[in-house]
Amino acid sequence: MLSVSLCDDNAQEREYLKNLVLDWQTRSGTNICVREFPSAEAFLFAYEDNSHDILLLDIEMDGMNGVDLAKRLRAKGCRSEIIFITSHFEFCGEGYEVDALHYLIKPVSQDKLCEVLDRAAARLTKESPSVIVRCEGGTVRIFESQILYIEALLHYVNIYTAEKEYRVKEPLSEIALRLSADFYRTHRSYIVSLQKIVKISRGSVTLENGAEIPLSRGKYDDVNRAFIERV
Repeated sequence: MLSVSLCDDNAQEREYLKNLVLDWQTRSGTNICVREFPSAEAFLFAYEDNSHDILLLDIEMDGMNGVDLAKRLRAKGCRSEIIFITSHFEFCGEGYEVDALHYLIKPVSQDKLCEVLDRAAARLTKESPSVIVRCEGGTVRIFESQILYIEALLHYVNIYTAEKEYRVKEPLSEIALRLSADFYRTHRSYIVSLQKIVKISRGSVTLENGAEIPLSRGKYDDVNRAFIERV
């Protein structure tokens, strides 16, 4: 089941979009759950990590607008397919930095919306690499693109993302086996995402959030090569 969320401060516009989305469900045979939000603030209040597959965001809303909402969501690690809705052509292009899938101009065409939703659904079927772990809050799926680094501490392992820290009672070596080649063990107690490295020195690597992770003696050439090959 796909979750499609509509965020628009105009109730009539939301109802119109909802009917179009439900028509797409019938046409495509896709099983969906539609949720509606009257403002960006209401959406953020109810937001749960990775619980929204497709977002239809009105750009021009009172309070926080759709582009600013998308930026907030991306900062939280949201991986949803974002489709902006706008009444004005001049707003098109404002959201490229949040990897928006498309812009639709009001009044939204049924055929055009169906085409864009088909593209969004197709992109979502390409599963991003992830790791499933059991932590204090239960069993969670963490996408590799969210992980900055992983640290072994006594009998636990801490997985650090930009937004959260997950504590897992599992050996670092076992987690390493489930990760892709985008990760490198820089030290007996650390694994880092090669995609998050911004600087490599002889004794440490610096990540995009400013964290400095120890680099064991003799591993500089290997991690430098691995980093260059992944760029």
